Amino acid sequence: MDYLKGLNPSQRQAVEQTEGPVMIVAGAGSGKTRVITYRVAHLIQKGIDPFNILVLTFTNKAAKEMRERIMKVVGSEAKNIWMGTFHSVFAKILRVEAEKIGYPNNFTIYDTDDSKSLLKAILKEMSLDDKLYNPNFVYGRISMAKNNLISAAEYLKNDQIQADDFSTGRGQLGQVYATYTARCFKAGAMDFDDLLFKTNVLLRDHPEVLHKYQHKFKYLMVDEYQDTNFSQYLIVKKLAAVNYNLCVVGDDAQSIYGFRGANIQNILNFQKDYPDVKVFKLEQNYRSTQNIVNVANSIIKNNENQLEKNVFSDNDEGDKVRITRSYSDNEEGKSVAESIIQERSTKSLDWNEFAVLYRTNAQSRSMEEGLRKLGVPYKIHGGMSFYQRKEIKDLIAYFRLTFNNNDEEAFKRVINYPARGIGKTTIDRMIVAADQYGKSLFEIALNAPQFLDNRAATAVGNFATMIQSFAAVAKTSTAYDAALHIAQHSTLLKDLYDDKSVEGLARYENIQELLNGIKEFSEREDIEDRNLSVFMEDVALLTNDDNEKAEDKDTVSLMTIHSSKGLEFNQVYVVGLEENLFPSQMSLNSRADLEEERRLFYVAVTRAENKLHLSYATSRFKFGTLVNCEPSRFLDEIDPKYLEIDLPKKSAFVSNEKSSFDNERTLWKSTTGGESKTNDVFSKPKPASAQKVKTTALLSKAHVPSPDFKPEDTSSLQVGQQVEHERFGFGKVLNLEGNKPDIKATIFFKDIGQKQLLLKFAKLRIVR
Repeated sequence: MDYLKGLNPSQRQAVEQTEGPVMIVAGAGSGKTRVITYRVAHLIQKGIDPFNILVLTFTNKAAKEMRERIMKVVGSEAKNIWMGTFHSVFAKILRVEAEKIGYPNNFTIYDTDDSKSLLKAILKEMSLDDKLYNPNFVYGRISMAKNNLISAAEYLKNDQIQADDFSTGRGQLGQVYATYTARCFKAGAMDFDDLLFKTNVLLRDHPEVLHKYQHKFKYLMVDEYQDTNFSQYLIVKKLAAVNYNLCVVGDDAQSIYGFRGANIQNILNFQKDYPDVKVFKLEQNYRSTQNIVNVANSIIKNNENQLEKNVFSDNDEGDKVRITRSYSDNEEGKSVAESIIQERSTKSLDWNEFAVLYRTNAQSRSMEEGLRKLGVPYKIHGGMSFYQRKEIKDLIAYFRLTFNNNDEEAFKRVINYPARGIGKTTIDRMIVAADQYGKSLFEIALNAPQFLDNRAATAVGNFATMIQSFAAVAKTSTAYDAALHIAQHSTLLKDLYDDKSVEGLARYENIQELLNGIKEFSEREDIEDRNLSVFMEDVALLTNDDNEKAEDKDTVSLMTIHSSKGLEFNQVYVVGLEENLFPSQMSLNSRADLEEERRLFYVAVTRAENKLHLSYATSRFKFGTLVNCEPSRFLDEIDPKYLEIDLPKKSAFVSNEKSSFDNERTLWKSTTGGESKTNDVFSKPKPASAQKVKTTALLSKAHVPSPDFKPEDTSSLQVGQQVEHERFGFGKVLNLEGNKPDIKATIFFKDIGQKQLLLKFAKLRIVR
């Protein structure tokens, strides 16, 4: 019983309560895994047969870690526990019982690619437009139906579902679902969702099987219960209905998978399902400093739909949470990189003690570029490098082929993507001809009638002509105009836009993010040659990642917030805290969606152990256009006394510009009631009685040009003159160097600091 001595009172009570329904509400960093493993070990120590214990998790990693910990307490008996993910455990049961529902015991499990390949074949056989009936969308629709236990037959009979499908022009979705189900059954195959769906069918239609497993699993434990969907909920409820020994562990404040079908009501209503439940709250956070815990609490208290708890920490108070404002997403990336370098140096930390978290995968681009340029090693987790994503590589392959027609790998990658009726047989013939005549594939394409039949020759010839037209456009266009032309006229952009699935939307956003980066490159004022070929050289350097295979290298972690769940880092940077990005625009339609976004922010905040950095940009490129951004409403919800707001530092600005900082200084003092640790230009704090203002009063928007703004001839510009820049705002000329027409001006802009610009590209308005 020595293992119980290391538990706090709440943890120990939860471990020792082995009988009846139990709900353990485990706050972030509260030792949840320890409680689960010790509770299972305690059951075995009390004499419960491990074969009668079922523990369900959401990841194989979690199950492996728990089993190893249990073995340290009870030895090899831990191997006999039924422990694993929902899908692995019920696949094991189905292997035994499958014949009762008409499947062979050696049924095949289709992965996502298998399922989508079958769906593509069915759509082709039914002569359905694969743009309207995109396989990704269809797969997602069927998956959601199965997770809600709606069979194909019920799908076809449901008037509301049918009405929804017909209203979008997809009236045949039900028939596709039915055909897909029949084909899987005929092939003796189940897809990933079937492992739960068919388990429910098995337990519903075969009472003797339900009876068998109800009496086998005398004790059930479910980890991350807040992430269960309806299908999982029903299985657990049925299996626990006899012995009633069900323990669920979770945190409603960390329920962030609603888009996958997870239903937070499962944990919120647990006490209604089991009125005699014993509830234990693990409220002590062992991970984070007091300031970080206080910030997290001030955020999540704004959710109405939650279980009451008071998370606290006995750790050191720690640094205040820092909010940083940047002009653009690229500057945000640079700022994060500079901060990581400084923090690592001053606190003697390793690179792997830092993490950068973002709302969407597309945001990794600016973060990657900022880190690369300053030589900070990093690794993308839960995804791949921005420039290694398929859709990005596809468009870049078009760029490569435009500038180098002999690039064989680029040619093979895009000749039939998007689909243009050029099949594998045709490509193989071209490869043979190229080898035989010593020509490139593109040269074969230009002379396609000599090597291919009429239909194939026409399609291949059209492709070659299109690539030649791209080259002509690129010679006379900016990098952005050329890139956009290629993305549009290759039909790649349309192909991704027409895919309305969650995955398709993410791919389309990634392409837009690439175009945004090229747009910024096109408008840079520090280089003269800004065509697409120069941008491609930059990309070639960016994607030359020598450390790609060094999985164990000391690197900064980059990941979406969803991917970060369950992890922890010494220092965490949460970036892109802007309205319509975080919270996302899609989440603003309902309170439930907004509350899930707030829970996602809570998860991000609670990944940090010792220091948390929050940042946002006041402008961001979206769909090729620079737009102003508002700071996220979530920043307003943080109690200002836990914050340190990093405003632009005062520089060599003469006294008549002093007032431009006065408002920020006053707001800062009335908000925080204390001195900034990084900015020494503020005067003494105002009295405590000063009226507080919202945090976002400090988080100003990007510069809006004056109504009469128009770039002027600056060839006679003088030191000391006031100027206005369309994006950077108002500034003072501090220095001029060089000779016409290559004069460089050093200008201090009051909102973003000092910049050096080539006057012939600067587009300035002279104020006085």
